[in-house]
Amino acid sequence: MRVEIWSDIACPWCYVGKARFEKALDAFPHRDGVEVVHRSFELDPGRAKGDIQPVLKMLTKKYGMSEAQAQAGEENLGAQAAAEGLAYRTRDRDHGNTFDMHRLLHLAKDKGRQDELIQLFYRANFAEEQSVFGDDERLVELAVAAGLDAEDVRGVLADPDAYADAVRADEREAGELGANGVPFFVLDRKYGVSGAQPVEAFTQALTQAWGERPAPLKVVQAQGDSAEVCGPDGCAVPQK
Repeated sequence: MRVEIWSDIACPWCYVGKARFEKALDAFPHRDGVEVVHRSFELDPGRAKGDIQPVLKMLTKKYGMSEAQAQAGEENLGAQAAAEGLAYRTRDRDHGNTFDMHRLLHLAKDKGRQDELIQLFYRANFAEEQSVFGDDERLVELAVAAGLDAEDVRGVLADPDAYADAVRADEREAGELGANGVPFFVLDRKYGVSGAQPVEAFTQALTQAWGERPAPLKVVQAQGDSAEVCGPDGCAVPQK
């Protein structure tokens, strides 16, 4: 079974939702049969790469709330994160464009290190003092910690077209699936779970989706001369 997760590094509920989903997945009896793929979704796609501002300023401008209201929201998110065992800085975080991080996550997918990288991006953005915005070498450092080659990472960052189509394709697909916010979890392209739901909701979704998978194909092996097949090494040739 495949679970696809649309998310953004700048989204605190994606950070919390991933932790809740993973608690459900870790306890799921068929865990080894579940593939998880992370998909791209930018909350602020029109923001220029160099446009970086404090989170509180962004929230007050975007949502028309007071700074006190924005700070109260951050405190609430910090408590929600702490309940899942996550570190969360409720003050002095910044906000910026995440497009390059999404491009690197596609590189990481090709290298089999996607989950490692997205977790490091989340932790760096929400729990660490050094910003993930505006400094390519910071992204290189995190990607290398996730197991990627530094020169591969620098090559992607130096080429604005590298994996850009893959990011945009994910975002178009999110729209086609009806996702207008993240996190958004899609199980086997049959069930969608929107938001950072409780662990129990993810457990129920996993159980239901697993139970409705098609029955595995039963292959009957023929005997004797009727069993000739073609494979990677060629075709069996009947011998006279």
